[in-house]
Parts: sequence; C-alpha cells; structure tokens
Amino acid sequence: MKATVSLDSLWQFILTLSPGNRDWLFRKLEQDVREREEDEEYISKEEILAGVDAGLKELKLKREGKLKPVSAEEFLEELRNEN
Repeated sequence: MKATVSLDSLWQFILTLSPGNRDWLFRKLEQDVREREEDEEYISKEEILAGVDAGLKELKLKREGKLKPVSAEEFLEELRNEN
C-alpha cells in the first residue's frame, strides 16, 4: 500500500516534533546533502579551458600535417578503452 503525503502536511508534522528531534532531523538531512555533493564530480573552469586548448592545438597540428588524423573507428576504439 502506498501513502502519499503533501510537503505541506509533512512540514506541519515536522513542526510538531520536539526541538531535539528537529535538530536530529536537520543533522541527518544536512549529512545527506553533504554526501550527495561529495559524490558529484565537478569539472573546473580551468580544466575545461585546458581541454579546449589541447584540442585546438591538436587540430592545428593535424591541419599542418604534423599529426596523423584519427579515423572514426580508431576514435571509437579509443573511447571504449578509456573506461
């Protein structure tokens, strides 16, 4: 059996809790948020710009004939092997 509760009714219930129980609930929610943030991976602006820069330099070398172009098959195989 499923029970659905609106956020308003949940809030009203939380307001009926003792201050100690509300503090406990707050700490648990805060801990959950922190753990979720730690699990997320972020790419910094510097990392993005470094990747773009490296890609543009590689493209320039390929256009100048100093670097051999990669076929689509080779590119896909490279992507598969990254994992």
